[in-house]
Amino acid sequence: MDFIKSRLSLMMFLQYAVWGIWLPVLATYLQSPVANGGLGFTSGQVGLIIGVAGSIGAVSAPFIAGQFADRYFSTEKFLAVLLVLGGTVKITLAFQESFSAWLLLATLYSVLYMPTLSLTNSMAFAHLQNSEKEFPRVRVWGTIGWIAASWLFPMIWLQSNLEFQILPPFFVGTEVPDATARLADTLKVSGCIAYLYAGFCFLLPHTPPKKDSVEKLAFKKAFRLFSHRSFAVLVAASLPIAVIHQIYFMQTGPFFENQLGMLVTYIAPAMTVGQFAEIGFLAVLGGLLLRLGFKWTITLGALAYFARYAIWGLISLQDASGPSVDAAGQFVWTTPLMIGVFSQILHGLCYACFFASAFMYVDRIADADIRNSAQTVFGIIILGVGPMIAGPTLGILGNVFGEAGVVTNFAGMWFTLATIALLTAALVVFAFKDETKNETNE
Repeated sequence: MDFIKSRLSLMMFLQYAVWGIWLPVLATYLQSPVANGGLGFTSGQVGLIIGVAGSIGAVSAPFIAGQFADRYFSTEKFLAVLLVLGGTVKITLAFQESFSAWLLLATLYSVLYMPTLSLTNSMAFAHLQNSEKEFPRVRVWGTIGWIAASWLFPMIWLQSNLEFQILPPFFVGTEVPDATARLADTLKVSGCIAYLYAGFCFLLPHTPPKKDSVEKLAFKKAFRLFSHRSFAVLVAASLPIAVIHQIYFMQTGPFFENQLGMLVTYIAPAMTVGQFAEIGFLAVLGGLLLRLGFKWTITLGALAYFARYAIWGLISLQDASGPSVDAAGQFVWTTPLMIGVFSQILHGLCYACFFASAFMYVDRIADADIRNSAQTVFGIIILGVGPMIAGPTLGILGNVFGEAGVVTNFAGMWFTLATIALLTAALVVFAFKDETKNETNE
């Protein structure tokens, strides 16, 4: 790997380590009772903080990145500024206890962080000679960074008397008494990583601004893709999937802890099963598309969402488990917990077959001069509007399937999400038709 690709790979590692260290456990920290070290927020409030606040950043990101980085500042310097500001906000968040402060600062952080995702992608594309071949190899380091952060923090800070074992999670120990309260420290560490990353930005390849006079026209033209029935159907199918995808990040932590008895220490490492699977399924996605075509590959992704949530609903029908520990306080596997954790392998199938394929289809159906804008439009709808709907949706689920606004009937919630996924799969089967010139098998 040459020097440029090495720097871009480290950039991706840090980019997603900043995110992956806190997102898997945030809902657990926010929703856990104050007596247990959490903040005691309702499911609806958690939905607003993770869903709505995040969606505002996703919607504003293309305009911030496009209007400033692309036109007036070099990408690496603007990236450094956003990281310093975002890191400061993240550290400040760690000391907040009120919902209003959390919602305000989480929204501000989202506005600062989300543009960095597109900036790192655009920088990588600008400096890779064969981006189609080389970008996946660079981007995979982002997933590795997410996994590393999710594993190292709980190993170092949430456990004592750490020992190695052959079975996952490989390194086990005794959970510290204040483990839930210590989850706030993920925000502080994230901020520190962001500062380190900001300094590293000045070692990244120089990427000067470029003014594109036709961008506004291309952006408007991209909306004309709705005249294609397949694009309209794809958006209609992607919105509900985006909603239930976001709720995964909002409720998996509380589900693992409160229903399956997982210790807080192991929530983030357990959720990385999905990231490991994502790497594998993305590697074979090209072959799946050649064999199945876009229609059936996307359908397979929707059915994977159905299968995962249906499985989680089934294992939630029994009474909630106590902590999964032995008499010595060491982690032990129970059958429901093992099923819940390893069924996350379907997460890789969900993401690769549905979202990655959907973005590839948009790139295929759009004319060459509007492909970037088409991806932006689709991204705003899926990454912005979808999570925005997910927030109040979780609030409704908390009221219907919970007590005091907090989900307690996980079976009811997961079966509801499974039904949405199944209906979405049916929509793709009966309404979607591949309109690309070089159609793959239907």
